Amino acid sequence: MKTGTQLKVSTDKIRAHITGATGHVVFNNPERHNAVSLEMWDAVEGALSAFATDDRVRVLVLSGAGGKAFVSGADISKFEKERGSKDATVHYNARLKVVYDIIENYPIPTLAMIDGHCIGGGLNLAACTDIRIASTKSHFAMPAAKLALGYPFDAIRRLINAVGAGAAKQLMFTAKSIDAEAALRLGLVQEVVTEEGLSARIDELSETIAQNAPMTVGAMKYIATQVMHPDPSARNLERCDEMVAACFSSEDYAEGRKAFMEKRKPDFKGK
Repeated sequence: MKTGTQLKVSTDKIRAHITGATGHVVFNNPERHNAVSLEMWDAVEGALSAFATDDRVRVLVLSGAGGKAFVSGADISKFEKERGSKDATVHYNARLKVVYDIIENYPIPTLAMIDGHCIGGGLNLAACTDIRIASTKSHFAMPAAKLALGYPFDAIRRLINAVGAGAAKQLMFTAKSIDAEAALRLGLVQEVVTEEGLSARIDELSETIAQNAPMTVGAMKYIATQVMHPDPSARNLERCDEMVAACFSSEDYAEGRKAFMEKRKPDFKGK
C-alpha cells in the first residue's frame, strides 16, 4: 500500500498516515496478532480525531500489520494490569466503547482491510466499519463463549446489523471460526480478493469513494447509521433532512450538474 504523510501518534504499536484523500490507521502489533492494549486504543482515538478535522481526508481505512491478522482482540498479556479487577475492566470497556462508537459514527466512509485472523474484539471493530474487504486467507470468529467473556449490547447490535440475527447467534453461540467465503455469503464482508490484490483493491475503492461528492457521501453515511440505530432521536432524524437539503444547495450540486452536461468528470470540493 502506498504511504504518504505520516501522523505522529503516542505508540509505535499504531501507525497512521494519509495517502491522497485516505487516512490509514494500522494496528502494528504483529507478534501478538495485532492484539490491542489501552495505550493502542488511546493512539487510535488520537489518529481518528486528527483525520476527522483534516479536510484532505475523505475515507478512513483500518488494517493490521504483519499479514497474519487484522486485529485479534484485546492483548491478553495486559489483562492482569488492564482488566485484572472489576474497576479496571469497567475502565477498559469504557475506553473501548468510546473508540468503537467513534468509528461507527465517523463522518466519512470507513473501510476494514482484513488480511488474516479477525477475531473477537477485531470482529467487533470490523463490524463498526462501513465496508469490509478480506483476503482469501482470512478467518473470522467470536470466541467469547469459549472464554466466559461478556459482550455488550452495542457489539451484538453491530454484528446483527452486519449479518442478521440468525447468523450472528450462530457465530456467538458456537464460537466457531468461518473462512472468508462463508463471511462473504453472510454479508460480513463485501468482497474477497487475493492476498496479493488486497492492497490495490482497497486503494481503488478508497479513491473511487473519495472522488464522489463529499457532502452527499457524508449525508448517506450519517443517514445509514441512523437507519441501523435501534432508536434514532428526533433531532438526529431532523439532521438527516438538513444534510440532504445542504447537498441540494451546495456548490458541488451545481458542479455535478454542469459536469454531467459537459460530459466530464466533476471536481467536487465538499462545499
